[in-house]
Amino acid sequence: MAELTFLAALQLALREELARDPRVFLMGEDVQCGVFGVTNGLVDEFGPARIRNTPIAEAAMTGVGLGAAIAGARPIVEIEFSTMTYIAMDMIVNQAAKTRYMTAGQATAPMVIRTAICMGFNAGPQHADTPHALFAHSAGLHVAVPGSPRSARGLLKTAIRSDDPVVFFEHLSLGATKEEVPEEEELIPFGQALVRRPGDDVTVVAFGGALPPVLEAAERLAAEGVSIEIIDPQTIVPFDWDAVFASVRRTGRLVAVDDALPTCSMASEICATVAGECFESLKAAPVKVTRPDVPIPFSVPLEQHVLLSADKVVAAVARATGRSALATV
Repeated sequence: MAELTFLAALQLALREELARDPRVFLMGEDVQCGVFGVTNGLVDEFGPARIRNTPIAEAAMTGVGLGAAIAGARPIVEIEFSTMTYIAMDMIVNQAAKTRYMTAGQATAPMVIRTAICMGFNAGPQHADTPHALFAHSAGLHVAVPGSPRSARGLLKTAIRSDDPVVFFEHLSLGATKEEVPEEEELIPFGQALVRRPGDDVTVVAFGGALPPVLEAAERLAAEGVSIEIIDPQTIVPFDWDAVFASVRRTGRLVAVDDALPTCSMASEICATVAGECFESLKAAPVKVTRPDVPIPFSVPLEQHVLLSADKVVAAVARATGRSALATV
C-alpha cells in the first residue's frame, strides 16, 4: 500500500492505463501542463501524440473523441470545468450516449469524459456547478463520482476499460485528501457501493464532495450517541440500490446528501426510490440535504453559506431521528 492524494491517484490510473493499452490517449485543454496537477508530466512519458492539447472548444473535442472511440481508440477527453460540459451536451447525451442503441450494438463509444468540480474555490457561478444528475438522466451513460483516492484510481481504470461512455467527475475539494492505495492493480466495479462508516441509527447516502462534511458530522454525532451508516455509491449510474435498501431496512431512517441543487437531484431520486421500496421499514420520512436553489456566488462568505456543511448534515439527522437537540451539536 502507498499513501496517495486524490489527484496523485488519478494520475496513477492514467499512467497505468496509458502504459497498458496503446489505444488509450488523452486530449483536452492544457493537458500537457496539467492545470490541476493530474496530467502534468504525462507528455514527457507518452509523447504529444497521446497527450494532446486542444483549443478551448468542448463540443469539438468531445466530437473528435467520439469519432476516435467509434473507430477503435479509447480516448479520455478532459473538459477542464464541469460547467463546460454544457457546451458539449449534444455530443455527450445525444450522440455518445446513444451510439450503441442506435446502431444495435454494431458500434460502441468507449470514451471517458473527465471533468473537475470546483465547488468551494471561489470560482463563481460559471465554473462551479455540479451537473452529475443531468448525466444520470441520460440513458446510455455511466456516471462515476469518486470520493477518495482509492476510489478515484480504481474507478478511473474501470472507466477507461468500459465499452460505453463514462462521465467522470473529480471534486477538487478532495484533491489533497490522502488514503492508502494498493500498489498492485485494482479495478473497482461500477455499481458497487462502499460502506464508508458502519452504523445503526440512520443511513446517510453521500458521494464525491459531499463525503467530507458527512464524515465530520458522523464524528460529532457519535459523541452524542448517534451512530450513522455512511453509504458511498461511488457511481450514480449504475447505482447500487441493493446496498442502500439493505441499510435502510436495518436502520429505518435515511438522509441523502448531494452536492447539487434540490430540484431533480440525486438526493431527490434516492429519497423517492427508498420511500417506494422500503416504506414498511421507515420510521421517519427520508430527509435530503442539498445546496439552496441558487447559482454559486462569487462572494466568498456567500459561497460558504450555500455549500454543504457538517452543521447541515447534523440538522438533517436531528430531523430524521426526532432529536432536535442534535441540531446544536
